[in-house]
Amino acid sequence: MQEHGGSIVRVLAGVSVALGVLLAPGGASAQSLIDSPTAASEAAETSGSSLDNPLGIPDLRSVAPAATSRQGISATLQIFIVLTVLSLAPAILAMTTCFTRIVIVLSLLRQAMATQGLPPGQVVAGLSLFMTFVVMGPTWQRIHTDAVKPWLDNEPGMTQQKACDIAVGHMREFMFTQIEHAGNEETVYLFYEHSAGASVPLDSTLTRSDVPTMSLIPAFILSELKTAFVMGFRVYLPFLVIDMVLASVLVSMGMMMLPPMLISLPFKLLLFVLADGWQLVVGSLMSSFG
Repeated sequence: MQEHGGSIVRVLAGVSVALGVLLAPGGASAQSLIDSPTAASEAAETSGSSLDNPLGIPDLRSVAPAATSRQGISATLQIFIVLTVLSLAPAILAMTTCFTRIVIVLSLLRQAMATQGLPPGQVVAGLSLFMTFVVMGPTWQRIHTDAVKPWLDNEPGMTQQKACDIAVGHMREFMFTQIEHAGNEETVYLFYEHSAGASVPLDSTLTRSDVPTMSLIPAFILSELKTAFVMGFRVYLPFLVIDMVLASVLVSMGMMMLPPMLISLPFKLLLFVLADGWQLVVGSLMSSFG
């Protein structure tokens, strides 16, 4: 016991001496820092940067130029705008394309069939997205031909502002066409009067160039919502008739405790498959765009 106690005391004494050497101001570590000023400066810079940047935000000065001149500020603002547009790209896609109408009609179709979330939401969103690519393909092709490609090829007279104006013009044409095709011109007048702060005289004619884009986009969304719910009602109606007929049959047979939805689901699926429902709904959706 005495030998073990003595060894423990010697170990503790050695550890205390080592800690004293390491923690002493004039110890070995301090002497090494004095002998190597480069290590001392690096340590000071590291500690200073950790104090100045507690969140650990990466330094982008090697990527984005410093905003100390006109060119630097312009480049920094361009990078900021591009990142903002990329983050808002899904919302822009939903607001200015046919995606809104398609996804609403397909969602109402799924609810009308009462298939307990089948097809899944990812399938509905994916089908809506690819249908949007098909419908918007001609418009996007014109944007690429008239705006993007000339700007990338540095054609004479083609500036970034002019390319953006051409692209916005094609998108405005698409939105105006869908609003007029659906007969929802009153939505344009609604937002135009609120943005202008005055009502449009009855004897005046409102042209497309008079409507600003900020008023056209909400008018287009409202028109798409109205059209989508009208088409959704037409899709919902046959399934509603099946539910009502089967519910009446079950009540007349005295089977009031049996859920009508449980019996009507196979008949809905049978009717939908025999009528080739998916092709009918998708074809009607794609032909509804002017």
